[in-house]
Amino acid sequence: MIVEPAPAKINLALHVRHRRPDGYHELETLFAFATDGDLLAVDQADADDFRIDGPFASALISSRSQGEGAVSDDNLVTKALAAFRQTFAINHPYAIRLTKNLPVASGIGGGSADAAATLRALARLNAVPLDHPSLHAIAATLGADVPPCLTGRTALGTGRGDDLVALEGLAGTPLLLVNPRVAVSTAAVFAGWDGIDRGALPEGDLLTRARAGRNDLEAPATCLAPVIADVRASLDAAPGAILSRMSGSGATCFALFTDPAARDTAAEQATRQGWWSLATTMA
Repeated sequence: MIVEPAPAKINLALHVRHRRPDGYHELETLFAFATDGDLLAVDQADADDFRIDGPFASALISSRSQGEGAVSDDNLVTKALAAFRQTFAINHPYAIRLTKNLPVASGIGGGSADAAATLRALARLNAVPLDHPSLHAIAATLGADVPPCLTGRTALGTGRGDDLVALEGLAGTPLLLVNPRVAVSTAAVFAGWDGIDRGALPEGDLLTRARAGRNDLEAPATCLAPVIADVRASLDAAPGAILSRMSGSGATCFALFTDPAARDTAAEQATRQGWWSLATTMA
């Protein structure tokens, strides 16, 4: 059995530059990762079986599925399995268990991270190098966030967000993720973007670039879920916060802190508000 982490992805900055002819948006984003997130366990089996447990399992379990924890075949994990099989001509059945610790549709790459972890686990089980070009080609077909989640490294993403250049990170920095327990549609958030190009990311070290950056999707996401503004205000005001912002298309927001005690105090405040939070560190 291979147990593979699927850490939460955060966008330290997310600039939307313009809409591309292929329908995607031209992006500039600073990807980073937490040390915590979902968890995948994959093993060879007599028959395919994919089940989910964890605090956010119910959001992914299809009402059409048979049996407790069973999942329909439209999940990114099963799509990753199907693509891996087709690419590498491997037909062995697998049992997959996903422990879903991260909220769904929340801007921290949960589904993309799960798909990437599936690909890594299958690669390890089948002696496929993790830097195999075909593995990265599969990731690109599953979604723009899957390639960065596959590598799991701090990076500048351009193009659709999947043209990656590795960056020196902020490993060990205390990190807090907060979600107000609302889901927002990525498509609806992008549709609400005002189309204004507000400029490129500056040069400099990662924290300098992040602080000078922005998330162009925060305004349309907040229009759909006004509580995002409350989360941001709480994190902005938290003692010891270095940087706070919404991640991805929302509604999860994050803050970096000077020390774990300050982070944990902010997490307690989020809990009192009834929000989900994850006190972790930067990977």
